[in-house]
Amino acid sequence: MEKPAIADKNTPYWWEAAPVRALPRQPLAKMVDVAIVGAGYAGLSAGLVLARAGRSVAAFDAMNPGEGASSRNGGITSGSIRPDYATITRRFGEDKAIAIEAEGKTAREFLYDFIRTEGLDCDFRLVGQFKGVIGFEQYEKTARSAELLAKRLGIESYAVPYSEQRNYIDTDFYRGGMVRMDIGGLHPAKFHAELLRVALAAGLTVHSGTRVTSIEKDGAGFRVTTSAGSVQARQVLVCTDGYTDSAVPFLRRRLVPVRSRIIVTEELAPEVMARLMPKQMMLIEGRQLGFYFRPTPDGKRILLGGRDSSHAGDPDGPKLFLRKGLVKLFPELENVRLSHTWFGNVAMHRDMLPRIFEKDGVVYATGFCGSGVVWAPWIGTRAAHKLLGQNADARTAFDFRPPASIPLYRGNPWFMPAVIQTYRMQDRIALCRASR
Repeated sequence: MEKPAIADKNTPYWWEAAPVRALPRQPLAKMVDVAIVGAGYAGLSAGLVLARAGRSVAAFDAMNPGEGASSRNGGITSGSIRPDYATITRRFGEDKAIAIEAEGKTAREFLYDFIRTEGLDCDFRLVGQFKGVIGFEQYEKTARSAELLAKRLGIESYAVPYSEQRNYIDTDFYRGGMVRMDIGGLHPAKFHAELLRVALAAGLTVHSGTRVTSIEKDGAGFRVTTSAGSVQARQVLVCTDGYTDSAVPFLRRRLVPVRSRIIVTEELAPEVMARLMPKQMMLIEGRQLGFYFRPTPDGKRILLGGRDSSHAGDPDGPKLFLRKGLVKLFPELENVRLSHTWFGNVAMHRDMLPRIFEKDGVVYATGFCGSGVVWAPWIGTRAAHKLLGQNADARTAFDFRPPASIPLYRGNPWFMPAVIQTYRMQDRIALCRASR
């Protein structure tokens, strides 16, 4: 007897309103000013800037444009940086740490202004974000972080004690948290579709289902070989992130694709949604492998995501793990049906900071570490200005050396299940300490 499906569909919820599609086939130009590898947020943002500057630009995507992380993410405009301020200071110096912290605010403001000025229909709402914590010690640290954000960057942020927690989320799982009001939510597939629309209108050529197989130096430029033929390019920009393959082996040795899994509930009663998420905020956790969750843009369902410990196939375990996490937060949802579940790749690396760098004349904009909704458009745009030689507009704290390579790694993340299980064990220990 066939076992029942965990969810009705194993495709992204976002594709219901904005399905990804192949673009009409186009002949390859013999020569372009810039060839871009990848047509997600970063590649399209860069292509838009370059095309509007009068450059001939072709972007190549091995899948349908946006079929990767750009239409599979949670749609939260967090712009998170994985290492904390102290860690960045220790590794790169205080000046770099200050610049990175400030640039997060700038990148979010850039995204919001871009959506507004370009008239992008992507269900964006600046609703704020609540971060739940798991113990008094973490609460104290988070409260200090909220105070520093307000003082250093002028961001509206504040601590939320346990006694006031239900004003933001109807759960007993956390012991308070913090709110920051500079973060919102959007519909990621609609955002990509709108970005594609304006980029095509500006003159960017996008080749879907066209895999780049090699990039070779050729005189003063490059020969970019694809599954549809070869093109000469004066400059090359690589924006592949979690879907990097053997065409760029230098980058592949530095980026680890990590699965991120999302589940979505069936429609819930309006009074249930109003009680569970009274302010309709974006929500995250203070755990190492914490969940991120939110109401869908129509306010009728709950979307919850987290890291997926698998690296092959589509096993049930990670889906059940997220469902169990949802019920721990909201026990009344124990019998709720799931309408969708899916996964996509994010790219992690040893520095855990988004990056622009140049290697053998090729420029890379990549390494968004699961926060590409904000960082991919920002970094892609800065990389485009770098290619144009517009140094003032290209200035960013993330333009420095490449991430370090990973010993014995050539693209198969065989070690990630063990790494994720280690993080989960650390989270369980932290939960046990917090409950004492």
